[in-house]
Amino acid sequence: MKKLNLPFINNQIPRTGSLLISDPFLDDPYFKRSVVLICEHNNESSFGFVLNNYIENKHFPFIEIESLKDMRLAIGGPVDQDKLFYIHNLGSKIPGAQKIKEGLYFGGDFDVLIDLLKNESPENNDSSIRVRFFCGYSGWDEKQLEEEMQEHSWIAVNNIPNEMILSTNENQLWKKCLAMQGNKFELISNFPLNPQDN
Repeated sequence: MKKLNLPFINNQIPRTGSLLISDPFLDDPYFKRSVVLICEHNNESSFGFVLNNYIENKHFPFIEIESLKDMRLAIGGPVDQDKLFYIHNLGSKIPGAQKIKEGLYFGGDFDVLIDLLKNESPENNDSSIRVRFFCGYSGWDEKQLEEEMQEHSWIAVNNIPNEMILSTNENQLWKKCLAMQGNKFELISNFPLNPQDN
């Protein structure tokens, strides 16, 4: 069903900081047409966050900060959905933050993060502070992600700018990230959800 003479494959392997883009016909409630940021990838396991699976009409009433009022909360994956996780661009300003790649970090001292956000001027529309929050995360056991890559469930990409990763305003992230991979993938990005709709 999903070959269509356009195999969903490229020549990149996943690494920490890569994005995973799902096969257009991957049928999974968390990963259908998803883009996943890989925060850590090693021989034992991998984990990351789905960037484009938002909780409808859920913002941040539990964190009274002006700069978060329009930010959307995403479901990062099926694991530990009762916990809040975050990525940001603040680096060493947040003690304990782990570097994902240049300009992009995971976690760290939550109280310090909140203090920085509270002190951010709401009048400053060009603020350099960028943060995203997720309920839950996505995880893969040893060799599990590699097996899914061999099944062509994902492609790994490394050319998506941090500004797109840290934004919650993009409603076509899967399609745009896929189109950025070249002509074949731009064509694939226009496949209908149901192949019978062609």
